[in-house]
Amino acid sequence: MQAVKMYTTAVCPYCIRAKQVLKAKGVEVIEEIRIDTDPAAREIMMSTTGRRTVPQIFIGDTHVGGCDDLMALDGRGGLVPLLQGA
Repeated sequence: MQAVKMYTTAVCPYCIRAKQVLKAKGVEVIEEIRIDTDPAAREIMMSTTGRRTVPQIFIGDTHVGGCDDLMALDGRGGLVPLLQGA
């Protein structure tokens, strides 16, 4: 299973939904980086992804995007292979 990293905030419903989807696919550990409590992490997220919104999800070295992007990836059958490193 690939490592999963997610930039989040405490009260983001899209972050919660994305975590639920990932856990349903067998992800046991999600490295959460809280940008609401760490301004430097917010800057890193924005410079790395070019986006300002959360969640921003990385599976391995691949930037998946936000919750909608994660759902679309799963809908077209690409999430499980990416998680498995295929």
